[in-house]
Amino acid sequence: MQKQCGIQVIGCPKTIDGDLKNSMIETSFGFDTACKVYSELIGNIQRDANSAKKYWHFIRLMGRSASHIALECALQSQPNICIISEEVEAKNMTLAQIVDQIVDVIVARAEAGLNFGTILIPEGLIEFIPAMKRLIRELNDMLANNEEFVALDTDDEKRQYVKGMLSAESRELYRSLPKGIARQLTMDRDPHGNVQVSLIETEKLLIEMVAKKLATMKGEGKYKGKFSALNHFFGYEGRCAIPSNFDADYCYSIGITATQLIAAGKTGYMALVQNLTAPAAEWKAGGVPITMMMNMEKRNGKIKPVIQKALVDLNGAPFKYLEAHRAEWANSDTSYIYPGPIQYYGPSEVCDQPTRTLMLEKGEQI
Repeated sequence: MQKQCGIQVIGCPKTIDGDLKNSMIETSFGFDTACKVYSELIGNIQRDANSAKKYWHFIRLMGRSASHIALECALQSQPNICIISEEVEAKNMTLAQIVDQIVDVIVARAEAGLNFGTILIPEGLIEFIPAMKRLIRELNDMLANNEEFVALDTDDEKRQYVKGMLSAESRELYRSLPKGIARQLTMDRDPHGNVQVSLIETEKLLIEMVAKKLATMKGEGKYKGKFSALNHFFGYEGRCAIPSNFDADYCYSIGITATQLIAAGKTGYMALVQNLTAPAAEWKAGGVPITMMMNMEKRNGKIKPVIQKALVDLNGAPFKYLEAHRAEWANSDTSYIYPGPIQYYGPSEVCDQPTRTLMLEKGEQI
């Protein structure tokens, strides 16, 4: 509009990761559908786990920049363990401490004769572990355009080269990693020479490290259970699903709101719909200038305006609910919820409900 181009730009809050929200935007569309699809799959796995009683399922879920999906799926399915990346970062936890927490639950359940369970892992966990973040930063600096490293012939030579160049703390962490993960950190890089963190199979990393720790404990007589693990990654299964009733209504409302903003001559606005835990007839539509949601951040060496990603609020009601129930869910074989497939027809309380995250944020019971 400033340059009189005759073009209007209206935004719509879209990301299944759920990290586009703030005081004005209650949720992004797609998040409800994805979480309901994932929760159905998790529930199916939990039913099988509770029947077979012999497998630990490590389930990685989409959400690189925030753990909203993992948290919402935990609220819907009540797994034995749900790791929240933001909590890991806030507590400055190491990879070894995460492994120890998982091992503690596995050992306690084994003592009760429960050699099975489910663990939810957010996709971006690695980037939230402070020590791993430092290691990745060192590797990025070390290996960018490093012809000496590229000239080495074998993986072992490259591994030894990397260990010789790292700081003492990062070297110790790198040495503790399974060779397959260490190779991913050093060999699989994007066109800019950076680690492709999204390709790291965190669930397999944790399985291998947990199995190693349990084997040591078994040798010491501290663990007498059986550990068999299966790994899963849920990604496009959720983001390509037929939308839930909530998302269908929400998108319809967002589309109408965007059209009204255009008709009113607005540009540079984000369409929004609020009061989403109420029936759709009571939703409230509006718009907010996109500039009001932006912060100045350094990107590629330059300061640019960007919409800040909303992380899981560790003081918020959804995380506090998880925190209050995680001990109960960890030790029980009866806490599992099996949500089943998305329901499109029937009572509104069955078919049209928003996410549990949104309900808890609005102070409602789940």
